[in-house]
Amino acid sequence: MSFDPTVVALPRALSPSRLSDFQSCPRKYEYSAVLKLPQPASYASVKGRFVHAILERLFALEPDQRTRAAADHFIPEAIEVVITPEVRVDLNYNDALEATLLADTATILEQYFIMEDPTTVVLYEHNNEKAVELALKAEVRGAPLYGILDRLDRDANGDLIIVDYKTGSVPRGDYATSAFANAALYVELCKEDLKITPTAVRLLYVAHGETLERRAEEIFPGERAKAAADAWEKIKQAHAAGNFTPRPSASACRFCPADYQARCRAEGVEVVVAPPRRR
Repeated sequence: MSFDPTVVALPRALSPSRLSDFQSCPRKYEYSAVLKLPQPASYASVKGRFVHAILERLFALEPDQRTRAAADHFIPEAIEVVITPEVRVDLNYNDALEATLLADTATILEQYFIMEDPTTVVLYEHNNEKAVELALKAEVRGAPLYGILDRLDRDANGDLIIVDYKTGSVPRGDYATSAFANAALYVELCKEDLKITPTAVRLLYVAHGETLERRAEEIFPGERAKAAADAWEKIKQAHAAGNFTPRPSASACRFCPADYQARCRAEGVEVVVAPPRRR
C-alpha cells in the first residue's frame, strides 16, 4: 500500500490533464492528483502561463480596446502573478532569464496579432460574464469532470467555437489528432454544464502562428468522455486499494518530473530512460 485511503482523500474531480497523467502512468496520477506532490516549474510551463495571463486580461477588455499596446500593458501584472517566489527558486530566475522570457513573449504576441484580430472576436457570455478562462464542472457518464476553457467564441453564423492557446510546438501527423484529446472533454463539459454544444475546436499555436481546427464531431467527444468515465472507475478502485500501480515506459517516464522519478526509484519502480536519439 502506497498510502492510507482513509487519510488521503479521493480527488473530487478529474481534469483533462490529470486524466492524461492517469492514462500515461497511474503512479504519476497518484503523485500529482492524490498525494499532490509539487511539480517544479519549467521554463516552458511558466512561459505558457505567462502568455495565457496576458491574453486573459486582454480579452477581459471591450473588443475595440484589445490592441497590442494593451497586451504589452499587462506584462508587469503577469510578472507579478506568474513569477512567484516558488517559480523564481525553481527556475533560478534572474535578470537574464527575465529578458529571455520578455523577448519570447514579444515574439509570441507578434505572432498572435498576425493570427487573428482580437477586436473582431465575439465571446460567448455566461451569467453575464465573458467566456474567458471559463471554469466548467459536470458529471459526465458518472465521472466528475472539470476543465477551464481559454475562450468560447461565437462566430458569424452564431456557432460556438472552443479556443485553446498553445505555446508549444505544432504537432504533426498522428500527434495532431491527439492534440485535441483535452478539447474533446471540453465539448462534453459544455454540453453538460452550459447546456450548449460547441460546433468546433480551434487550437492556436501562438508561438508559431499556426492554427489547427476540427469540427466537434471529428474529435469524438463521446468516446473521450467514455474513456474518462472508465478511467474514473479505475481511479476509485486504485484509491480504495491505496496504490496506483506504476506503468513505466520510455514515453511516460520521459515527461515525468525528476522528483517523481526519484520517488519511484526509491519505491523500487524501474524508471525507463529513453535511449539517446541518433544524430
